[in-house]
Amino acid sequence: MAGRKLTLGLTQDVTVVGKKGRTRVTARIDSGATVSSIDVDIAAKLRLPIIKSKVVKSATGNARRAVVEASISIRGKKMKAEFTIADRAHMKYGMLIGQNILKKGFIIDPSK
Repeated sequence: MAGRKLTLGLTQDVTVVGKKGRTRVTARIDSGATVSSIDVDIAAKLRLPIIKSKVVKSATGNARRAVVEASISIRGKKMKAEFTIADRAHMKYGMLIGQNILKKGFIIDPSK
């Protein structure tokens, strides 16, 4: 059905495909984040290509981050998306899904 939005919970399993294979990551869904981010180790392991850099605002201030492009699959929906690279080793989730992906046909249901 065209225009139908897929429902995501507060966390979601995402398959990430890079030049060196694929991996499944549990991502935190964050509608307050403008851009999605991925852990530096996951990006390196999959050899995701750096396509540019950008300044991002975070809780720790402004920083320039590399931006990678990856093919991903969320709930069966496949797409290419951009992610800033961040050291997420100290965080519970290796990926954060932000508005740049959520705008592509997803809604959030916190009860899921």
